[in-house]
Amino acid sequence: MTDSPSGPKAAVVLAAGKGKRMKSDLPKVLHEIHGRPMVKILLDTLTRLKFDRIVVVIGFKGEMVQEALADYPVEFAWQREQLGTAHAVQMADKQLREFDGTTLVCAGDVPFLSEATIGELMAVHERTGAVATCLSAIFDDPTGYGRIVRDGDSDFLKDIVEHKDASEEVRQIREVNSGTFCFDNRQLFGVIDEIDDNNAQGEFYLTDAVKILHGKGLKVAVVPCQEPAEVSGVNSKEQLEELARKFAG
Repeated sequence: MTDSPSGPKAAVVLAAGKGKRMKSDLPKVLHEIHGRPMVKILLDTLTRLKFDRIVVVIGFKGEMVQEALADYPVEFAWQREQLGTAHAVQMADKQLREFDGTTLVCAGDVPFLSEATIGELMAVHERTGAVATCLSAIFDDPTGYGRIVRDGDSDFLKDIVEHKDASEEVRQIREVNSGTFCFDNRQLFGVIDEIDDNNAQGEFYLTDAVKILHGKGLKVAVVPCQEPAEVSGVNSKEQLEELARKFAG
């Protein structure tokens, strides 16, 4: 596995959603794959990577998530209203605003991120001197995903455009945002308040941090995931079953 960054590292796990398409009253991240809630599968990996702080952002029936994760070395932040991914990260302000180090942001419904992939993301982040690094994936059908807009042919990122906000030209791009990022924590919390909800979904997108940081002349790197199936999220029971088949228990 690639070495992790040399300095302190924190993780923010986004786990506040209900997951309407799951057709269930259970918090989305507590749906099980091979008999384990998917957020536990992810947290097992993060725990092995020895993060200094792990903050789980909870919302819908958050008490159930707290109870399920009682044995994990994590802290909790509440997102009472789900107003987007940037808003979710903002809820960890109290725990992390003064943290000096690298912060991984990942989704609790993307359970099969591997140690190797997270290690590579963090290593590229450190090696390039980027203030933020996005884990991308190349999909045959990128419909619905935010598109990666690189700075020319480089490994640096200019923008991430959500599918609903993308032009036809941008929608031709097959490299997509996986929703997993590394940030210089001070830079992250320095720009998160600048993000607005002026977009097709009226949400505060974490991806807008990329455009803001790039606009300040700062480096934002991108690294494609070698195993795109690892970044598959779960939005329906069908996708849950598909992931269970891909990753045998």
